[in-house]
Amino acid sequence: MKKFFADFKAFITRGNIVDMAVGVVIGTAFGAIVTSLVNDIIMPLISAATGGLDISDWKWVISEAQYDAAGVLTKAESALHWGNFLQCILNFLIIALCIFTVLRIFMSAKNRLEKAQAGYKTLNKKEYKELRRQLKAQGKTKAEINAAVIAKEEELTAAAKAEQERKAAEAKAAAPATSEQLLAEIRDLIKAREEK
Repeated sequence: MKKFFADFKAFITRGNIVDMAVGVVIGTAFGAIVTSLVNDIIMPLISAATGGLDISDWKWVISEAQYDAAGVLTKAESALHWGNFLQCILNFLIIALCIFTVLRIFMSAKNRLEKAQAGYKTLNKKEYKELRRQLKAQGKTKAEINAAVIAKEEELTAAAKAEQERKAAEAKAAAPATSEQLLAEIRDLIKAREEK
């Protein structure tokens, strides 16, 4: 029985299980936000644009409901509720767009962070727009402009790495020698004298 619980504990504490659980919780919360966006903001705007009609009420009646003389329903209406289907498709597209937008923002931020940590330099927005404007004025194609931007960023990265190496060399030269370095220098000097 102990082995069963030990295996169960190992299973539920595995990294991918925990990540999946966090993803489900965040996905559920994000789904509620997007559902509210669709139902409380976008759909009322669409309803107002269509004259106050609710899209989910749109239908194609195959056979009308029938009532007797007393007003009691004798035969239910048969209809294709294509408006509800249309609303589900619209909800899906809006949710997909929201998720795509959020993921794109996160991936862009992650890529910038990784580039910054790796020492990769990028042009800021002002420099980027100015360089593209200058190259466009020179009659460059879109591919040539993109290649020039990449080359400029690589040039900036190389310059930043060279600056980092220069500062590291200066710091190393300015740092006091350790006792191990001094002993190694003394040993080398003694060996050089003995060889003469």
